[in-house]
Amino acid sequence: MIEIRTRLKAPGEIYGVKAKDRLELPFDSRQKSRLRMRLASGDEAALLLPHGEILRGGDLLVASDGRVVEVIAAPERVLHVECASATELARCAYHLGNRHVPTQVGEGFLRIAADHVLEEMLRRLGARLQTMDAPFEPEAGAYAGGHSHPEAHPARIHEYGSHAHGHRHGHEH
Repeated sequence: MIEIRTRLKAPGEIYGVKAKDRLELPFDSRQKSRLRMRLASGDEAALLLPHGEILRGGDLLVASDGRVVEVIAAPERVLHVECASATELARCAYHLGNRHVPTQVGEGFLRIAADHVLEEMLRRLGARLQTMDAPFEPEAGAYAGGHSHPEAHPARIHEYGSHAHGHRHGHEH
């Protein structure tokens, strides 16, 4: 079995490398640091990355046999959110953020994993919603840059609604 322990920190062009294989994963799997999977070539591989790293579509990984593997964000069921105004869209983003919902922010839209409870909330806020299959690339979070938690690495996504992680962000619930 091939092991993958390294993620290149910059685009392949900088290193002068091209991917020789592909790994297509939904967002939930791209958050895991330990994972057994199959590459596009059919080879079985074990992902063994440092805890807290999140893989993004386009990331390049280095396998134990030296091959470079490109990560592909697999299409998955998402809720595409649009609003009549930027203010309404910001209101929807606020309520999703207040619930620690991983959210993809695009030009004039938001995307979240399909969820009927959140769908109802967003409808009440006046959002136009469409369920679709698309790659899901949520924001890494406000703490992905300079701030890190003692038990986590940068770019860690918080669990839905979980506050059992024992630290404060300067907001109240």
